[in-house]
Amino acid sequence: MKGDLFSSEHMVRPAVEPGLTVENAKCLKYTVNGEMLARQGAMVAHRGELKFEHKGQGIGGMIKRAVTGEGLPLMTVRGRGEAWFAHEAQNCFVVEVEPGDRFTVNGRNVLCFDATLSYEIKTVKGSGIAGGGLFNSVFSGHGRLGLVCEGNPLVIPVSPENPVYVDTDAVVGWTAGLDTSLHRSQSFGSMLRGGSGEAVQLMLRGDGVVVVRPSEVTPQSAQQH
Repeated sequence: MKGDLFSSEHMVRPAVEPGLTVENAKCLKYTVNGEMLARQGAMVAHRGELKFEHKGQGIGGMIKRAVTGEGLPLMTVRGRGEAWFAHEAQNCFVVEVEPGDRFTVNGRNVLCFDATLSYEIKTVKGSGIAGGGLFNSVFSGHGRLGLVCEGNPLVIPVSPENPVYVDTDAVVGWTAGLDTSLHRSQSFGSMLRGGSGEAVQLMLRGDGVVVVRPSEVTPQSAQQH
């Protein structure tokens, strides 16, 4: 069999060591030797002796997900083998979380991660239910976190002197050390008169970076995620 499809560009690479690696721009590979966690439904292929089990979020997490529509439905993968993860051909990235780090990320952008990482669903400070009830997943510990993003993300430095304002539907995540609050960029009356529509934004201030996707979530795509 010949053809471009069978070139080295598309052929999967042999596993070098256990853990999470980038297979290509749209897919991550996890060489499992024990246990890891992944977004439910994200596995596109696997080989070896692997078992996949649903993992609950706990009572608090399920309540928050029911209220907000956000959350992190996970599955545990155990055994020895290889598994490939992807989501709707979105771009894939790996974040190295080191001891002392805390990375806040939107649940819809999480693909898979090491079992050595801890995570919890928390209310975004300053948002509250009245502001849309923003709940994100906060990762800490030591390990690798695989993310997906529609398009190439923007990584924007934040400083105390230069806060960054982000559309709440476009934010992917941000590093520890940033304070958040909701900012209203225009009045309700301005919206009725044909304003920009960017009524509420998330303001981030402090020392760190914020990751932003180059598009907003549409109502239709929000239901699919």
